[in-house]
Amino acid sequence: QVQLVESGGGLVQAGGSLRLSCAASGSIFGINTMGWYRQAPGKQREFVATITRGGSTNYADSVKGRFTISRDNAKNTVYLQMNSLKPEDTAVYYCNADRVITSRGSLEVWGQGTLVTVSS
Repeated sequence: QVQLVESGGGLVQAGGSLRLSCAASGSIFGINTMGWYRQAPGKQREFVATITRGGSTNYADSVKGRFTISRDNAKNTVYLQMNSLKPEDTAVYYCNADRVITSRGSLEVWGQGTLVTVSS
């Protein structure tokens, strides 16, 4: 069984920073793309950033220049460094691994989410 466990969420003032982490556990041979998505109250889940196994990144326009995604393949962990946070960044942030390769095949996995609250 593969699990993604997020950490690092919390309450921060506007202009502050937070760093989210997401670690994958289980019998994993490798992970393709990992990423972060978020869901604000009353809104649909939206894309934030992704990173491929080779390190290629993609960001939503709303976070470009403020957020940085990175990963440690040896630890099956992805990070999201969030700077210059705004109240509109308030949301539950979800980690995603779109193709986790295991002995039983490949699967997509989501984390349980971590809440980020940015006060004005």
